[in-house]
Amino acid sequence: MLSPSIFKAYDIRGIVDDTLTTTAVRSIGQAIGNRILSKNLSECIVGRDGRLSGPALSNSLIQGLTAAGVNVIDIGMVATPMVYWATHALKTACGVMVTGSHNPPEYNGLKMMIAGEALWGEEILNLRDQINNGLPSPAQIAGKVSQQNIEAAYFKRITSDIKLSTPLKVAVDCGNGSPGAFAPALLRQLGCEVTELFCEVDGSFPNHHPDPAQPENLEDLKHCLSSTDAEIGLAFDGDGDRLGVVTKDGQIIWPDRQMMLYAQDVLSRNAGAPIIFDVKCTRLLAQAIRKAGGTPLIWKTGHSLIKAKLKETGAPLAGEMSGHIFFKDRWYGFDDGLYTAARLLEILSRFKAQGEDINRLLNTLPNSPSTPELHIPCAEGEAHEIIDKLKEQAQFEHITSMLTIDGLRVEWADGFGLARASNTTPVIVLRFEADNSEALHRIQKDFAFNLLAVKPDAVLPFTLSA
Repeated sequence: MLSPSIFKAYDIRGIVDDTLTTTAVRSIGQAIGNRILSKNLSECIVGRDGRLSGPALSNSLIQGLTAAGVNVIDIGMVATPMVYWATHALKTACGVMVTGSHNPPEYNGLKMMIAGEALWGEEILNLRDQINNGLPSPAQIAGKVSQQNIEAAYFKRITSDIKLSTPLKVAVDCGNGSPGAFAPALLRQLGCEVTELFCEVDGSFPNHHPDPAQPENLEDLKHCLSSTDAEIGLAFDGDGDRLGVVTKDGQIIWPDRQMMLYAQDVLSRNAGAPIIFDVKCTRLLAQAIRKAGGTPLIWKTGHSLIKAKLKETGAPLAGEMSGHIFFKDRWYGFDDGLYTAARLLEILSRFKAQGEDINRLLNTLPNSPSTPELHIPCAEGEAHEIIDKLKEQAQFEHITSMLTIDGLRVEWADGFGLARASNTTPVIVLRFEADNSEALHRIQKDFAFNLLAVKPDAVLPFTLSA
């Protein structure tokens, strides 16, 4: 029996040699292989990030896939979006990335795509049940394994479409994740002058954690921008499907504000189209989308959930506060931090060529007092129980709306608060925004009162003065 804790809402994730073992990954690979064959497909891309456990787990995954009779194209150590891209370019429609994303070094996991769709929810639980009920005997003819280096073709696809109007000087922090092997080279091919920070791939992450959603992980990038002639700072997460952005003067441009630029650009070619964003995003994004002639659509957090909604609606763009951005306009609709960086630089270079100050442009994007993602640590499985209780028992006054599609997002005329259970780590995620600091403080106090009512021992990630 496999550890049930590894089967998350939109991927598989666990602690290596504890909840996630090579034996478990081999079984999962065979189950995935059976699912691929049931779709009348026969090939699967396999890639891995730079984690120390990557080679062993990747080998186990390949053993499972080939045991089922699936042929594997092993593209080696890559960024996650390069696996997604390879499923299109090599026409396999199936791919698995061995990655722990932004989790600590002892974690690893699998992101899966079958028949062109990311596995999530019940599909992932079905894999678990298939294994626990007993896998069929291996195929009489095992699948074959081939290796392929897709870097040049992936770069060519991006650089043939994206052209900078004028060169830019860029500082890049890869946090020793796998994007370090690719992002600087791609940006140089686009014509950028690149200053590298922690671009040597090292699965122990010796400098800082590769998660641009946490402000402390951007301090090195801020220092680099203040001490060099770089005009813009880019940070990637551990497997390259998320992007962080820092201005010359050290301001973090969170992804929901980045989305205002992307939406304006995309809607110039797709008037009236829906633009999707997750429940953690600013209220100001919906206003910016409407102003640009689009239709705002708020949805659940989670890269697989957003991809599914994007496919359902035909939206040309979607994005999450965590840094996952999905371009269907001119791209394939999957989250790709490297491609997103290229699209951002294309937009900024256009403004720069027109004489605009890109630092000023980014800093004048609509903004309100807000918090980054805040976390309340919980026991494994506890966060979802707490959020369910919160939905049942919470009491808020003078609200304008309450959204429960993913946790609890409560709107007031002057701000919003959000509490939701993370699907990747055992924490409750909080986010707050308001028109001014007084309103922000009031909303935080309201949430603190209701959270402590259902979890009295909660360690709040913010202070509440009288």
